[in-house]
Amino acid sequence: MNNRLQFLSRLDSPLQKIALVLGRLTVALLFFTQLWWKTPPSFGCPPDFAFTTADANGNLRRTSGLCDWIGIESVWSTRPHPILVADLKSVGGPQLSVDIGLLSRGNGVFIDSFVKPNIRWFGFIIWGMEAFIFVTLFFGIFTRLGAIVAILQSLQLWVGLAGIGNPNEWEWSYHWMPVLAFLLFAFAPLMVFSVDALLRPRLKPAAEGGNRLAQILLWLS
Repeated sequence: MNNRLQFLSRLDSPLQKIALVLGRLTVALLFFTQLWWKTPPSFGCPPDFAFTTADANGNLRRTSGLCDWIGIESVWSTRPHPILVADLKSVGGPQLSVDIGLLSRGNGVFIDSFVKPNIRWFGFIIWGMEAFIFVTLFFGIFTRLGAIVAILQSLQLWVGLAGIGNPNEWEWSYHWMPVLAFLLFAFAPLMVFSVDALLRPRLKPAAEGGNRLAQILLWLS
């Protein structure tokens, strides 16, 4: 029995490392797959960069590409925005939810006042952020920095798209994205099979010697 327990305990470390690598690659490939429907310079938008809007009845008038989803976020920023909905009516209870309307309205102001007017160049920022996330996480180079960018990008998508009714997106996909990115951020120093695993031993002596740049790079890896 003791030998069996020792064997099982020795599995903990490799299993944890495998889980971290799988998580890193999964998040990287998620962002990789999202690069190709909004490629520069048009970002998949119509020639006039028209955004999705809503008609008088509240129905979406959809366009395409990045302009479509930015428009959807704008439309839903002025509508009720409950998340984490648990409908207890079947057992005689109320519907429980968390309203993120205030965050959603702030996101809408940012989109309407800044993103939309500047989409022809800001689209490069959005696409570049997601390409950066893919490269850093897939190759494991400055993993923690890539995870920070993934957290920020995921939180913006969470505020804008989690819990919307049309199109009917699966709410929990937007909940899990920032959580997974945060786990990569927290456990980045334990990551194996990565460029960072080669960089850290080379950065550590300089960082311990007081080199500020090496300290920053070590923390971001």
